[in-house]
Amino acid sequence: MIRSLLPLGIALLSATSVLAEPPACSLTQKCPEEAPCCSQYGQCGVGAFCLGGCDPRMSFGLDSCVPAPVCQDKTFKMDSLDRYKDISEYLGDSSEADWVGQGEPLLYNGNVLLTMAPKSVGTVLATTTYMWYGNVKAKIKTSRGRGVVTAFILFGDVKDEIDFEWVGTDLNAAQTNYYFQGIPNYDNSGNISVSSNTYDNFHEYEVRWTPDEITWLVDGKVGRTKKRSETWNATANQWAFPQTPTRVQISIWPGGLETNAKGTIDWAGGVIDWNSDEIKNYGYYFATFGEITVECYKATSGPGSHSKKSYYYNNIAATNDTVIDSDKPTVLKSFLGSGTNMDAGGDTPGGTAAGASPESIPGGSNQPGQVPGGGGSSDRGSSTSDTSSAAGCSTTGFSQTCGQTLGGKSGSVRGAERTLGASALAVVIGIAGLLFL
Repeated sequence: MIRSLLPLGIALLSATSVLAEPPACSLTQKCPEEAPCCSQYGQCGVGAFCLGGCDPRMSFGLDSCVPAPVCQDKTFKMDSLDRYKDISEYLGDSSEADWVGQGEPLLYNGNVLLTMAPKSVGTVLATTTYMWYGNVKAKIKTSRGRGVVTAFILFGDVKDEIDFEWVGTDLNAAQTNYYFQGIPNYDNSGNISVSSNTYDNFHEYEVRWTPDEITWLVDGKVGRTKKRSETWNATANQWAFPQTPTRVQISIWPGGLETNAKGTIDWAGGVIDWNSDEIKNYGYYFATFGEITVECYKATSGPGSHSKKSYYYNNIAATNDTVIDSDKPTVLKSFLGSGTNMDAGGDTPGGTAAGASPESIPGGSNQPGQVPGGGGSSDRGSSTSDTSSAAGCSTTGFSQTCGQTLGGKSGSVRGAERTLGASALAVVIGIAGLLFL
């Protein structure tokens, strides 16, 4: 079904476009020069693939990804979608948008609803600027129902991750987790009890992240702390601790999708019910997001700094001492551009390239098993030992010196307002691509 939708989406881009499967990418299979950027979903391309989520370790070169806008202290009221852009409309200018995403965000009663219609994979929004340590807190009412997952996470381009997640069958607990460079270690998880039903009641969830520890809070009370000193990996000779710039990412996604790994389905409470009362009453599952506040870490230089314009990596190890706070530009002229040629297609009217390929939309052909908004590993059910992608790191302090990496229907929820800015391209390619699991 997905392959039948993709040609339609491409036809909307250009009648002469030719359908092509974007190359896959990994630590051992980097992107080719003609499609140099490895997206968050493990596919190579240009344009939006080179923006948020682009992994420099898996791309053609470290400079293939566009530099990421630095952290900014900001409070997002979440009472408007004026500062939101669909991924098909965003070229990297964070002064024009606070959030970029895919799916169907709606407005209701001064808050944003993230929705998941039947047979879709939900909605994901990410900040356009990156947080390199600091505090972030959000007021949230979660979704509910088996297989339905709400997420509030910090997610980095090199797969460093800090999570709050809620499964729809347990409305009295918030699940927390963290990953270093996407390496699956399910011993990293831990639950925090919540005082009242997370679907019916707003709670404030907060992550405080420094170079030395992560603290998760609920309604201002500390629920869990993880110290960097507890994460030393003697085999890899490095700290297995999130340490690189991340975007704040909020989402609703189907952990219980039938095509997901069994461990993910079990973790999410079972196979999702597309005929549930939630779907019958409202037309979709939804999660409600109120005010979100980002406070950047206070550092004038080195890890956590944000005194210039953008972040990039100068070493494939992708640890905190390889991040450069720079004055490099962050904006592409068109979806034909990349970090090494940011002006490509710039003379095309409207700033987008005629004949653009599927690679211009990240998620246009997802890596099997990868669920947008779901964070790092796709199979949440099996515990595995911690392995590493880098070696030879210094144990002194937390500035690691590492060697090269080796490897809706009408009558929708309570009068919610639909966004009008999402293009047909975003609906067809965004949703079709996200469904490719």
